[in-house]
Amino acid sequence: MIASRAFTRLSSNSALRTKTIHRRLLTTKEPVKKEANNAAKEAAAAPKEEVTWWNSAELWGRLGAIAGWGMSGAAIYDATSSSPEIISLNMTTVLIVYSSLFARWAFIVKPQNLLLAGCHVTNVGAQLNQLRRSLEYKSEKGGEKGKEEVEKFMYSAAAGAVGGAACLLAGPAVRGKLIAANLGILTTVAAAEAGPFTTHFWAPMSKWLISGASFMDLYRDTDKISIAQYSALTATGFFFSRYSLLVQPVNYTLCSVNIALFGSSGWHLGRKINADFIEKKK
Repeated sequence: MIASRAFTRLSSNSALRTKTIHRRLLTTKEPVKKEANNAAKEAAAAPKEEVTWWNSAELWGRLGAIAGWGMSGAAIYDATSSSPEIISLNMTTVLIVYSSLFARWAFIVKPQNLLLAGCHVTNVGAQLNQLRRSLEYKSEKGGEKGKEEVEKFMYSAAAGAVGGAACLLAGPAVRGKLIAANLGILTTVAAAEAGPFTTHFWAPMSKWLISGASFMDLYRDTDKISIAQYSALTATGFFFSRYSLLVQPVNYTLCSVNIALFGSSGWHLGRKINADFIEKKK
């Protein structure tokens, strides 16, 4: 009997404790639920920005992709109709690196841009073909000077490939250590969505190489300027200047480089049009 009563008391006590715990959990959850519901209601009630042509990431991304396809088409067109002697080894190499990085960027950016990714994959193939044509031409018809140029290019390309592979392999580990070390601004930069350990940083940096190549050759012989290629580059610079401010993460580096690309490519395009269609008529 005594044991039975003790067991009954014990059971009632544990049931009481369970009810108390449930009440506490309910009272703790209720304010959290209310806050979450209120936040959801406020977000739903907040006026949403009207999507127009000016702030549509999809529209500007599509226009940028079409301009990119123009660049790929220009490389394919030049491969079938132009002499390999007009191909710039520096520009072609930069375009291969640039399109490789942007194919990845277009795949991971928000909103995703598969049309742009496809155009850059195509451009990598087209530019590799242009590179092959130029190297073959210099080796076969460039004499000793041409062979030396090809040899120097191959050494530089191999060194660049090794350096790039090392950065890709070591990058994630270095980034993790910098974030874990809590080093203030260094940690903030390492953890940034568009920081130097991400494609969001290196894709626009590769575009700076294109702009740099254009600026270095500001007075390049107009006979060696492709109207198709520089028209595509000029359009790309224009469209991406706006598109880079509408994607997530917002990419100010990409915006600035496209403004520079638009200016330098437009300069070359203007010189070519002036030489071929205006001066010749005079």
